[in-house]
Amino acid sequence: MKTLWMVLCALARLWPGALAGCAEAGRCCPGRDPACFARGWRLDRVYGTCFCDQACRLTGDCCFDYDRACPARPCFVGEWSPWSGCAGQCQPTTRVRRRSVRQEPLNGGAPCPPLEERAGCLEYSSSQRQDCGHSFVPAFITSSAFNKKRIIQAVSPQWSTHTEDAGYCMEFKTESLTPHCALVNSPLTRWMQYLREGYTVCVDCQPPAMNSVSLRCSGDGLDSDGNQTLRWQAIGNPRCQGTWKKVRRVQQCSCPDVHRFIFI
Repeated sequence: MKTLWMVLCALARLWPGALAGCAEAGRCCPGRDPACFARGWRLDRVYGTCFCDQACRLTGDCCFDYDRACPARPCFVGEWSPWSGCAGQCQPTTRVRRRSVRQEPLNGGAPCPPLEERAGCLEYSSSQRQDCGHSFVPAFITSSAFNKKRIIQAVSPQWSTHTEDAGYCMEFKTESLTPHCALVNSPLTRWMQYLREGYTVCVDCQPPAMNSVSLRCSGDGLDSDGNQTLRWQAIGNPRCQGTWKKVRRVQQCSCPDVHRFIFI
């Protein structure tokens, strides 16, 4: 390569314009563009027509200065917006957050990552501020990480402002689940891949999923005798569902994080 540049420099002194390329032509084109060419040396050491389009990297006919004249620039995106509210009330639905493109990718730079993410949610207050959403069967569950971001809303006057200590944990042994739980690959639904048949899982019951009157979560199976098959469904992917049996109720969950969930 050093020898090539020495030859090109000598040609430049003897033949002005011999090093014409993308920079001199002022061209840098996306994709494959047959009209995006110049006259000069190519990277394969052939002099003649050379190209300044993005596809020249694949075809091997770029002008010698393509990398310098048309540097690759990756996509840049902004920060995530706050999560939206639930799309509906008193029923399992989704929330969304978005981010915008600050700079489009250029000259083969890295493409933009996803600009939208969705996650399951359930509102327990209607537009009239009435308590709702507790009559659902089967049990609706999501990742325990969601509990760190969930804001406890006092949808009933019976809830005090100090509800941190309220709640309990249910342990279940999973009996069956649909194959759709293992097919998800979104960061917000990846937790479903840790649901396995025959495993013991922990599910937290905390406000606002906990009914303010009964102090229970819908689908907790507390009244079952341990032999009754109960149903559950993952929020965010309605096709991820299955059955389990109650093991016991405890005050605090002790399962590993990947096997710890919450009622929602």
